[in-house]
Amino acid sequence: QVQLVESGGGLVQAGGSLRLSCAASGRKNYAMGWFRQAPGKERERVAAISWSGGSTYYAGSVKGRFTASRDNAKNTVYLQMNTLRPEDTAVYYCAAKESYSDIYYYLGNYDYWGQGTQVTVSS
Repeated sequence: QVQLVESGGGLVQAGGSLRLSCAASGRKNYAMGWFRQAPGKERERVAAISWSGGSTYYAGSVKGRFTASRDNAKNTVYLQMNTLRPEDTAVYYCAAKESYSDIYYYLGNYDYWGQGTQVTVSS
């Protein structure tokens, strides 16, 4: 069983930055994803990163503003969020799937989920 713990959320003004972290228990080869869910909306994909960090994916709405990275020595993945907008307000979740080589795009691909961290962007 893998446990994922997100941190780094908070309240920020539009144009500001936040960095989310997701710490995973155990030493396994996980592909990771970031998703978010705004009130009244479905959970949507934000970014994904392969185990090596060599492959990444970004949703069109965050491309050029968000960057996913990872430090496997620390079992931690990050989501650097710059130029935040009010529409980025949501609960952000990290997710994990055991894989050495692939990158995954869909909610149903992931086996483990964190508890979520709230990001609020004020206008």
